[in-house]
Amino acid sequence: MANAPIVVHPSSRTGGRRVTARGQILGLAHSDADVIEFLRRAGMPDGEELLDDPTRVTWRGGQAHEYEAA
Repeated sequence: MANAPIVVHPSSRTGGRRVTARGQILGLAHSDADVIEFLRRAGMPDGEELLDDPTRVTWRGGQAHEYEAA
């Protein structure tokens, strides 16, 4: 969903994906565990349940749950 509040951006050239929530950068994730931790720190303790919810998380550029270099 284009308007999901959490965005996992395309992989960087060196690996990892930037994660934002409502436009704020949460960090550079190298795994789902990183994304879940960023969401927990942002006050979303149910991050693991959100990863595959397209109304809450948009995965841009590439497959969901893949973090290898582009």
